Amino acid sequence: MTEGPNWRTSNYTQHENCVEVADNDPSVVMVRDSKGRWRGKMTVRPVTWAAFVEFSKVVKL
Repeated sequence: MTEGPNWRTSNYTQHENCVEVADNDPSVVMVRDSKGRWRGKMTVRPVTWAAFVEFSKVVKL
């Protein structure tokens, strides 16, 4: 039996206006909008997600 996505938000989030991430599957990382969970999810490779996280630490928009 396959375990379902374990959705979580960032520890830095102070409210529900953010994204949720499920990274408990070693082959994919899923991302969805916490305000619109019904809209679907984006699925990326773990290496892509790691690059995005590192980029977001450097770039302050």
